[in-house]
Amino acid sequence: MTNRFSNKVVVVTGGTSGIGLATAKAFAAEGASVFITGRRQDALDAAVKSIGGRVTGVRGDMADLADIDRLYDAVQQKHQQIDVIFANAGGGEFAPLGTITEEHYQRTFDTNVKGVLFTVQKALPLLRDGASIVLTASTTSVSGTPAFSVYSATKAAVRNFARNWILDLKDRHIRVNAISPGVTETPGLNHLFGAGEQAEGAKSYLAGLIPSGRVGQPEEIAKAVLFLASDEASFVNGVELFVDGGQAQI
Repeated sequence: MTNRFSNKVVVVTGGTSGIGLATAKAFAAEGASVFITGRRQDALDAAVKSIGGRVTGVRGDMADLADIDRLYDAVQQKHQQIDVIFANAGGGEFAPLGTITEEHYQRTFDTNVKGVLFTVQKALPLLRDGASIVLTASTTSVSGTPAFSVYSATKAAVRNFARNWILDLKDRHIRVNAISPGVTETPGLNHLFGAGEQAEGAKSYLAGLIPSGRVGQPEEIAKAVLFLASDEASFVNGVELFVDGGQAQI
């Protein structure tokens, strides 16, 4: 590992499992002071222990603006500025058209759109000029998925946040990019597919559709996030980086 993020302050929302946890570990391993969020205290405590290094866990639901305020209060108790935000908290469930409820719609948009919006907006006073913001989008924003239209719509919104925010933040030289993972081996994916043999069968089928011939690993997504957040990507701004084994390109 290098020390690309030595003395940097990094916020990772949804950092207790999957892509968020892998990315928090990668930032910490490269010298960053990392703040992670999660909704369950037991999962948060376990994640903090597994990450090691300079990591702080803050329990909160990023769809709740008061919880976002508590996150940044916790950051300010230790640091004056934030260098990187990885707005990763999100989730979704299958619901085909005809069965979509208002509750499903509201829950998905609150978590994936409202949460991302206010996670970034409320950080602006703490973000240093020249900071980096990385948003978690998804390949579903560009390719159709049965029974997944609400989730896909939220991720299309997230991608367009990046496209527009680079204009709002250009005077501060803050870069905003979106990472779009494909099918990735995470607890959330297993839960979505019903766990057990059913989930394994679904992943095996999807792997056959991916040019690389397999599903991705959270650590592979994390490496791409760190690239976008680093000085190595200093002239990369407003992009959607697909990390999906080529699936969105065919």
